Amino acid sequence: MENVLEVKNLQISFKTFFGEVEAVRGITFSVGKKETVAIVGESGCGKSVTAGGIMQLLPMPPAFFKGGEILFNGENLLEKSEKQMQGIRGNKISMVFQDPMTSLNPTMKIGYQIVEGLMKHNKMSREAAIKKSVEMLELVAVPQPEKRINQYPHEFSGGMRQRVMIALAMACNPQLLIADEPTTALDVTVQAQILELMKKLQNQLGMSIILITHDLGIVADMSDRVVVMYAGQILEVGLTHEIFASPKHPYTRKLLASVPRLDMNREERLHSIEGTPPDLYAPPKGCSFYDRCSEAMKICKDNMPGFDERSRTHQSRCWLNHPMAQKRNSMNGRGI
Repeated sequence: MENVLEVKNLQISFKTFFGEVEAVRGITFSVGKKETVAIVGESGCGKSVTAGGIMQLLPMPPAFFKGGEILFNGENLLEKSEKQMQGIRGNKISMVFQDPMTSLNPTMKIGYQIVEGLMKHNKMSREAAIKKSVEMLELVAVPQPEKRINQYPHEFSGGMRQRVMIALAMACNPQLLIADEPTTALDVTVQAQILELMKKLQNQLGMSIILITHDLGIVADMSDRVVVMYAGQILEVGLTHEIFASPKHPYTRKLLASVPRLDMNREERLHSIEGTPPDLYAPPKGCSFYDRCSEAMKICKDNMPGFDERSRTHQSRCWLNHPMAQKRNSMNGRGI
C-alpha cells in the first residue's frame, strides 16, 4: 500500500520553567491511502501532540522538534515554511478538533468560516464558495443548510457543531484527515451518526484518516490499523483485528481489559490500570510501563526493547516477546 504519511523517529519536547518535557519520544508509523489508523492511549501519552506536530500547530516556543521526519507524499513537512504550511493545512491535510466550540470562531457566521478556506485554497469566487459551503453542510446532514450557513456557532447543538467542523475540514477534499477525539463530548446516538458520516465521506472522497481516541469501541468500528502510545512512545502497532484478538504488550492487554463487554457477569468488575504514567521531565531508561506492569522482568527497568519483527503487520516493544525471555518469577512478577 502506498503511504500518504510517514512519521519517522519523531521527537517533540516542551521547554518549561522546570525543565524539558519529552512529550513525544521517537515514534514511527505510517498511514496508507484510504486507510484509517487509530492512535490510542491514556490522556497525556502524546496523541494530540503528535497531531499538532503533523499540522505544525504547536506553539514554538515552548514546543520544539528534537528530531525525526514527517513525510507527506514524500515531502518533509518539518522543512516547510509557515507560508507553505498554510497552503497545506485545510487543503491537503485537515483536522477535526476535540471541542468544536473552541475551534470555531464564535464571532463569525458558519458560512464565512467555510467560504474563507475555499476562496483561499481553491481560488473560488465568493458566489461559488457559498454554493460549495451549502453543499458541504448538506453532505454532513445539517438541516436547512441555506439558512444555517448564516448562523453563528452558539446557535448549533454540540452534534451539529461537530458536523460543521467536519464540513469545514472536508471542504477542500483533503488527502488526510486528522480527527482528534471527534466524539468525546457527544452522546452515544450522535457519536454513531458522526462516525458513520466520517466513514461515508471517506469512501466518497477516498481520503486517509488518523483517528485519535481513547475509546476502543470506536477503534474497533472505524480503524484498519491501531497504534498504541504510552508516555510519548509507541508500544504496539498492528491490524485492528490483531490488536483485539491477540495483543502482545501488557499495556494493550490492560487497556482492552478495562473496556466493558456484553458477556460480562453482573458481579464481574472492570479492570483498572494501577499507578500513574512516568514523569516525562525525566523519562525512564527502560520500558516506560515497567512500574505499572505485573509481568515486568528485571531487564525491563533499564533496557527498552526494540520492536518484535517476527510479524510484518503486528509489532510490539516488550521483552516478553523476546525468544530468549526467561520464565517470570511467580512470587514477585519481576522475573529473574
